[in-house]
Amino acid sequence: MSDMKAKVQKTGFEQQYELDAAPEKVWRAISIAEFRERWLPKEALADPQSVSETPGKEVRYRLRDDTPPFLESFVTFTIAPNRSGGTSLRIIHELAGATLERLAKTVANSNSQTLMLAA
Repeated sequence: MSDMKAKVQKTGFEQQYELDAAPEKVWRAISIAEFRERWLPKEALADPQSVSETPGKEVRYRLRDDTPPFLESFVTFTIAPNRSGGTSLRIIHELAGATLERLAKTVANSNSQTLMLAA
């Protein structure tokens, strides 16, 4: 079973899954590089090491786009046992603060000097 709920926010989005797998198994999948790279390749990460980690509960990674404008973001995975013996997995993906400011300054319709010169 894999029920999913999603919520979009101004700075990113949040997803919640109810998984049949035990929390220990899900933790290995999100925290051990060899397993994580099957679905979150190291090329997507700004740094292969986690930014923060609470063993068995939460891990956070910094991501960087591989195409301009090379936006940076954070993805946080939080796990907890659920009532059915499986795992509640919450994924929060948010743009970094400085990235949000830079993105707001470079939107296509901003008429900024840089974009006018590039056009």
